[in-house]
Amino acid sequence: MRVLVLNAGSSSLKGSIVDSVDLRTIAKDEVSLGADATRRHGLERTVRGLLRKLQVGGGQEIDAVGHRVVHGGTRYRSATRIDDRVLKGIESLAEFAPLHNRIALLAMHAARKLVPNIPQVAAFDTAFHAGLAPDQFIYPVPWRWYREYGIRRFGFHGLSVEWSTDRAGELLGRPKAEVALVVAHLGSGCSVTAVLDGRSVATSMGLTPLEGLMMGTRSGSIDPGILLYMLRTRRAGWRELEEALDHHSGLTGVYGRAAGMREIEAAARTGNKRAKLAIDMFTGRTAAAIAAAATTLPRLDALVFTGGIGEHSTLIREAVVRRLAPLGLSGEGGSRTLVVEAREDAVIARQTAALLRSGRGRA
Repeated sequence: MRVLVLNAGSSSLKGSIVDSVDLRTIAKDEVSLGADATRRHGLERTVRGLLRKLQVGGGQEIDAVGHRVVHGGTRYRSATRIDDRVLKGIESLAEFAPLHNRIALLAMHAARKLVPNIPQVAAFDTAFHAGLAPDQFIYPVPWRWYREYGIRRFGFHGLSVEWSTDRAGELLGRPKAEVALVVAHLGSGCSVTAVLDGRSVATSMGLTPLEGLMMGTRSGSIDPGILLYMLRTRRAGWRELEEALDHHSGLTGVYGRAAGMREIEAAARTGNKRAKLAIDMFTGRTAAAIAAAATTLPRLDALVFTGGIGEHSTLIREAVVRRLAPLGLSGEGGSRTLVVEAREDAVIARQTAALLRSGRGRA
């Protein structure tokens, strides 16, 4: 089965055609999202252009479309056939991941219009973490917040972690159901997940993709009192806080402007103090999260790095592993350090094909 995989992010739309059997990428492309992409007509033009680049309908035939959806809440614990009811369900979760889910919804509407006779499936980043135990997903806040408002940890990057788990098992020569891993997905978004016997047992992101590690533009976890102070003294409203924490914090906030890790590393080598500080903070927080995740496992067979930074920055990987040496997590002796290419598209294609072949995906 040939699956068109659409991954709508905050700044770009990635598309690929994947063979769901051998997971070979037949074609792929990526387009930047313009300022009008958050409006339906704007994203429809973008999707149409991407399909044209991939030659969908003009030489490249597809059997299904698989969409990455960041937040599935408690409702969607596995890949799901898209219909009007599912679209409404995904929209109802947009408050927890406003930019990601809304962009994905627009991509779904566009794809349904452009290839109306092709079955479409949503694959959820949260689904991999659906089996977290209560001591991992409950927050230490008033119980009614959980009972009445659904405030709990969900976790994200599940599609990436699932692929890393599969590949780690292959590289270690063991079934994935017999390995204990910590997977560090380090990219524009960053998270750490502990995986035992193929299942997520702890993860750093929470109710939203804002919790946890320091990221490209996101703050990660900070003292909640900072937010209360900013609100109480009227130095910022909730919209300003949301904008600051999502788009102007993390590496961007410390370094001083939006930049990729390569630029920050280069600046640090020339003596830029804020670049060095950003790297030190990033690696320190990442190492701390890895150490915390490891405490939820009976042993650690491997530490897996994936994502743009995790795959391509030797400096960051070495700095993180060096910080873990006092805890015996240096990758020497007991555990190994692995680097795995992120392949969310392969997992989405596989889940899409499995759902449709099972018959559970009938409209």
